[in-house]
Amino acid sequence: MKVTVIGGGPGGLYFSILLKKAVPDCSVSVYERNKADDSFGFGVVFSDETLSEFLTRDPQSYDLIRTKFAYWDELDVARDGEKVRITGNGFCGCSRKTLLQLLQQRCREEGVELHFEANVDDLSQFSDSDIIVAADGINSGIREKYTEEFGTEIEMKSNRFVWLGSSRPLDSFTYFFRTTPYGTFVAHTYQYEEGMSTWIFETTDETWQKAGFSVTDEEDTIKKISEIFKEELDGHGLISNRSHWRQFPVITNKKWNTDNIVLLGDAKATAHYSIGSGTKLAMECAIALADSVIKYKTDTQAVFANYEKLRRNRVEMIQHAANVSLQWFEDMDRHIQHDFMKFAFSVMTRSKKVTFENLALRDPSFTQKVLEDFNTGEGNKNTSASAAFTPFTLRGMTVENRIVMSPMEQYNAKDGLVTDWHLMHYGARATGGIGLILTEATAISPTGRITLGCPGIYTTEQIVNWKRVTNFIHQNSASKIGIQVGHSGRKGAVQFPWEDSNSTIENAWELLSASPIAFNENMNIPKEMTLEEMDIITEQFVNASKNADEAGFDMIELQAHHGFLLASFLSPLTNIRKDEFGGSIENRLKFPIRAFTAMRAAFPADKPMSVRISASDWADDGITEEDVIAITEAFKNAGADIINVSTGLTVANQKPAVGRMWQTPFSDMVRNTVHIPTITAGYIQDIDQINTILLNGRADLVALGKTLLLDPAFVRNAQAYEQYNAHDLDSLGIPKPYVSAVSHLYPYKGGERRAIENMKKALKPVTHKK
Repeated sequence: MKVTVIGGGPGGLYFSILLKKAVPDCSVSVYERNKADDSFGFGVVFSDETLSEFLTRDPQSYDLIRTKFAYWDELDVARDGEKVRITGNGFCGCSRKTLLQLLQQRCREEGVELHFEANVDDLSQFSDSDIIVAADGINSGIREKYTEEFGTEIEMKSNRFVWLGSSRPLDSFTYFFRTTPYGTFVAHTYQYEEGMSTWIFETTDETWQKAGFSVTDEEDTIKKISEIFKEELDGHGLISNRSHWRQFPVITNKKWNTDNIVLLGDAKATAHYSIGSGTKLAMECAIALADSVIKYKTDTQAVFANYEKLRRNRVEMIQHAANVSLQWFEDMDRHIQHDFMKFAFSVMTRSKKVTFENLALRDPSFTQKVLEDFNTGEGNKNTSASAAFTPFTLRGMTVENRIVMSPMEQYNAKDGLVTDWHLMHYGARATGGIGLILTEATAISPTGRITLGCPGIYTTEQIVNWKRVTNFIHQNSASKIGIQVGHSGRKGAVQFPWEDSNSTIENAWELLSASPIAFNENMNIPKEMTLEEMDIITEQFVNASKNADEAGFDMIELQAHHGFLLASFLSPLTNIRKDEFGGSIENRLKFPIRAFTAMRAAFPADKPMSVRISASDWADDGITEEDVIAITEAFKNAGADIINVSTGLTVANQKPAVGRMWQTPFSDMVRNTVHIPTITAGYIQDIDQINTILLNGRADLVALGKTLLLDPAFVRNAQAYEQYNAHDLDSLGIPKPYVSAVSHLYPYKGGERRAIENMKKALKPVTHKK
């Protein structure tokens, strides 16, 4: 078997070592365009987990690396002179040049042929190779030649960064943040050998432009950066090595192979340096590719299929985490405004891989400081209270905890009337401890319903039935209840989802929308609203507000999301009007703001109002970030107390990026740009995620939807899991008939948590500290 590797970086070299070691009679040759002792950049980083993998795969390589690396267990976050240390983060730094030399040494020991200063432009010279490994880096010439076959996509991100070195010694990985008149700068720093450390400086393109940097002027870069980070460098200089300012390319490939060519390392997929995974990713993929070749030999299709099976999901997960982390740094100017401990916690949890509980296991002193800082800032007397179980006030309404029941359609109303089902549904979640219940979308008129099973708030009988629900909740729990008021617009008159979702019912009523655009091919084309119809709808919203107060609701949430009537005015995908209500976002806002303003005037001043918006359409040419900011500012100025930030469902051809806590970045953007409280939602499943979101300032309240459908006691279980107020049961608001269950639930959930924590500790990689 003959294998040719194009590219002598860590991934290509490590793959060659593992393959040649396992199959000695295999011919393995590496072709590298640079000299053997060339190296660009300074240090590379490995976690304890990756080092353990190296140890099991090739102890000789591990031993060589271990003799040369700098190890740390601490991570520091520093901002303008303030600093906090977080322990329990085992990593090592190693000189990239040294790492390459050590891997080259191992290649020679195993009999791998190394060719340097060998720039490969034509693969025909390797026509006798069974497998060609394209490990030729970010700017892979092979990938570029076969872009269509690989399905290559490259997205150039906006932030600017530059790699430099310094003689400044460091005893931990440190993020140094500096605020300047131009904007925020950050230095990602770590020591990789005695007397040498890596310094990656990063900033937004806007800040970079304002500061007057040049891409290739290394002397000017060093001069300006040295002045900005004068304190941090502590008298030490900066060292360049082709240190030009760059923008990070996010590279993905739909296929990792074509014919007998397979991609490896940055040629295949890039991971932003902020999670320290580029070299790690390349070498771990090298292990999987070597294992696949060892198993299937010259059966290239089986080799490549197994390689993708072993690594595709893992690579995409790491890339996603890296992209989320990258986005955080692109939004540094937004996060820098937080108090220091909240900011430091935000740095640590930015990729969503690390949570409050993860950090508490590593360094409980740090998480205790974060919790104390949060509670002090919120004015809470109990500074050690879990973030989720702290009160929150909007106007005259105070919720006992930060957990919200998200509006979830039940489709069980009869002629717009709520039934015993709704009493049970909302009552169970209230006695289960939810801080704030938001009802399903409740229509302002018969033709404002989504389905025939949706409730309304436009008749006296409906008020009476709703009052039965609100009275039960107020009498039997500490929960507050808000009603989501809305009009379905072009998404109305559809069948139940379990029958034929998004298909029109028989004898459907006339639909209204901003523009005559059907939601999909199975639904009717709506009528473009006239001024007269806007007057009628506005009056119906006002009437609904008065009825909601009479029905005993503590709060109103206006439905202006998911492409329903008011939302159809806000998105350019659903509003193509040519009059004063179309075109600019200011025009598109006119009718929704008019309706909200009239509602606010009709609803008691001491009761809060929320607006639920879609902050992304997940479709080309949809609503923009600038639109969202304008929308939330307009509602804030009109008297909105909180914004419930959702996304999508505006158009049928949306392509949302769904994942854990996937909508929190949008809530973060609204909350910390417009400076208005927010509710977030979206695949949030446990109390740890809720606490993490609240503590890093991404939202003020956290809404759960499907999580609560089959678990109405979610809050009670979470309180027991955290042993919240175990010695003050009266403060929990548990109905008296249920209080006796606490003596069973609290010990059980406490033991469950200890078991989980012990498992996490047992699975934690061993330290490789020398």
